Amino acid sequence: MQKMTSRTYPSTMSLRCFEASARYLSFTKAAQVMHMTQSAISKQVAHLEDSLNIQLFERSLQRLQLTPTGKLFLKETQIILNQIEISVLNVLAHRNEADTLNLAAHPTLCSRWLIPILKGFSDTNPQIHLEFQEQISSSDIDISQIDIAFLYGNGVWRDMTSIKLFEEICIAVSAPDLMSTPLNKIEDFQNYVLIQSRARPRAWDEFFQAQDFSHEKTFIGPRFDTFSACVNSAVLGSGIALIPKFFVKKELENGELVQVWPYEMQTNRSYYMVYPTSMSQTPKITTMTQWIKNRLESD
Repeated sequence: MQKMTSRTYPSTMSLRCFEASARYLSFTKAAQVMHMTQSAISKQVAHLEDSLNIQLFERSLQRLQLTPTGKLFLKETQIILNQIEISVLNVLAHRNEADTLNLAAHPTLCSRWLIPILKGFSDTNPQIHLEFQEQISSSDIDISQIDIAFLYGNGVWRDMTSIKLFEEICIAVSAPDLMSTPLNKIEDFQNYVLIQSRARPRAWDEFFQAQDFSHEKTFIGPRFDTFSACVNSAVLGSGIALIPKFFVKKELENGELVQVWPYEMQTNRSYYMVYPTSMSQTPKITTMTQWIKNRLESD
């Protein structure tokens, strides 16, 4: 492998010129976008190819064409340039006045609980800038990259302090129009589509087992990644969904959904606010944890 030195690392300008040229497959168009001459763009790309000792373009009189290596390098270049842009915007947004607090949560928990409960936080704490990461699965969250995570689990995470927020109680809901007649007995569930959640693949099975009922089609039905999608599907009349009760509070209140069966299933796990124990006394952590505690107490 060719060893690179600081002299041979590509400049940001050469990467930008290459990315624009590759995007439009034209030095002329890239020059217009970059507000440079066509000759300058061409020289930057040629210098990049020389420094890497790699051909990125097939050149002809008609047009440019990316080589297989050029296609691969374009993807990497776009990632690099995007990250530079994000970093610059973060610096401009924060300057020396704000400390960034990185938060991670499941998309449904984030949109239906976390964002509403944080209303007013930034006004009260302008010195703390919030960054949100939405992750489908708790296992996808890189704890080393976040300050506070809002997780579903048993409350035990290595080297982490966890604060229990609330238990999970699931209820069966559907659009009012779907229920032409009320469910009078649990066997009536067999007449309806059961909307499935990948986050809780055995939820319906556990729901029926807890009531000593064997449903023939427990695992059959449209399957979604998030509870938000399950809720939307239920609102549209696609079937009955089994959803944590606090996720459908708004829909139950405004009549978009109704609880179709009285049994409420408490799962064996809960929702927690989690942060590295080593950061317990960090001002931004203590400020956020106190805010969440106060809001939970007031609700």
